[in-house]
Amino acid sequence: MNNEWVGVDLTDARAVLERALELYHPRIALASSFSLEDAVALDILMSIRKDARVFALDTGRLNPETYECAEALRRRYGVRIEWYFPRHDAVEQLEREKGLFSFRESVENRKECCGIRKVEPLERALSSLDAWITGLRREQSVTRTDLQPVETDAAHQNIAKINPLAGWTLHDVWTYAREKRIPYNRLYDIGYTSIGCAPCTRAIEPGEDQRAGRWWWENPEHKECGLHINMRSWSPTI
Repeated sequence: MNNEWVGVDLTDARAVLERALELYHPRIALASSFSLEDAVALDILMSIRKDARVFALDTGRLNPETYECAEALRRRYGVRIEWYFPRHDAVEQLEREKGLFSFRESVENRKECCGIRKVEPLERALSSLDAWITGLRREQSVTRTDLQPVETDAAHQNIAKINPLAGWTLHDVWTYAREKRIPYNRLYDIGYTSIGCAPCTRAIEPGEDQRAGRWWWENPEHKECGLHINMRSWSPTI
């Protein structure tokens, strides 16, 4: 598997995506939460292949600004977004038994909610893919410092996980987005630095970490929803 990446500059996001599409299209898709990173990844992806695939998870609790961003990107690039939703029976049971805000009572409860609203729909989205693309960056949090541009996702049948922006800084992302005039989530204009479910995400205060607005009642090492953990990564030897 590593030999397929020989000669590719893994610090070059476009080069990484070009090879990923060569290897896996059409069984590869960008997972978008409509963060700035995902919008940048989408712009690069669409410049390579207009028929590249994109999917998104509608948890039922996203901010209106996130839906507006999704629609703006859909119109800008003419992309068909493949939406996935949580199982309604699981959501109904959770809210009937534990109420609407059980996720704030414990890490276990929060992971249960994320499992229903995000992890299970993601598993369905990935079930027919050989690879998926994210907008993850190492700089984002303490849980992502070892992130590689190309990984094997052991949590999802060892499919390839492509993180073309792994080495980018926040400045890099904003510079690219502004130069390309990419539509972005307006939550950033009011202090958000991470995009997630409305009850679990807030604007950050000056001096706070980029991920401080996600599950702010938890310790930093717990701040993953289950979409991006339990992975065995590899870095091609070039």
